[in-house]
Amino acid sequence: MDAGSKRYCNRRVTSGTEHVEITVADGLRFHVASAGTGPPVVLLHGFTGSTETWTELQATLSDRFRTIAVDITGHGRSAAPTDPERYSLVRFADDLRDILDGLAIPRAALLGYSMGGRAALRFVLRYPDRVAGLILESTSPGISDPVERDHRIAADLALAQSVERDGVTAFMDRWEQLPLWDSLAAAPESLRHRLRAQRLTNRATGLANSLRGAGAAADPPVIEYLSTIRTSVRIIAGVLDARYVRLGQLMAAAIPHADLNLIDGAGHMAHLERPEQFAELAGSFLDSLDTRDGDWL
Repeated sequence: MDAGSKRYCNRRVTSGTEHVEITVADGLRFHVASAGTGPPVVLLHGFTGSTETWTELQATLSDRFRTIAVDITGHGRSAAPTDPERYSLVRFADDLRDILDGLAIPRAALLGYSMGGRAALRFVLRYPDRVAGLILESTSPGISDPVERDHRIAADLALAQSVERDGVTAFMDRWEQLPLWDSLAAAPESLRHRLRAQRLTNRATGLANSLRGAGAAADPPVIEYLSTIRTSVRIIAGVLDARYVRLGQLMAAAIPHADLNLIDGAGHMAHLERPEQFAELAGSFLDSLDTRDGDWL
């Protein structure tokens, strides 16, 4: 799809945030929430998330950056196609290219959390010249072990069937009991309620097909390609999230220009559990890109 064929619709501004819908290949419509002015920073949420996960960070960064949060395929207010293949992170990399073209942004920094981090890795490997810098929070480079991949694929297929069979609310009741979220027990009740309300806005079709098409095992691992990344990379993980601390160490050792930063008292969702520390790590890295990677306005 060429840049001239993209369409904007439902363009509106609320509380300083501009909401835009952009149509890309196959007629898929993506919701984008943009705030602030300055060098562009794309924000990519995790599974069950949406642009709303970045509201607080956007408010913090918008005085010096243009933050562009995107609802990934099947999430939030973006399209939820029926074909799981359309959810693959390779396809989403092309969609994100089209979104940036539609916004007339030739180059941006990327910040990806969990699934969004895997999407950011796919994008930088596919379109390296479009990326000014990369922040990866609680991110995996994929699953390389074939036995572990098979187990994860089976588990994700079962989850996909359960959300379609039982509905989003019942699915979230089980999802939120996973050990991955144990550290959220110490978070303020208001945050937990806000997070659950956001998760429940998702649709069963979108979540199920995201698991099938973009799950950690459905998406091929990229560990062998990390050494080709030439942009600066900041990796962030919560100290309480031992698995992703190990994965962060693995990626930091493989990527030439990467540093690893751990946040005390945080688990898998450091950007919500310790927002001030996370914003400082993200902001200081983005500020440094002017000198390390040149002008990316």
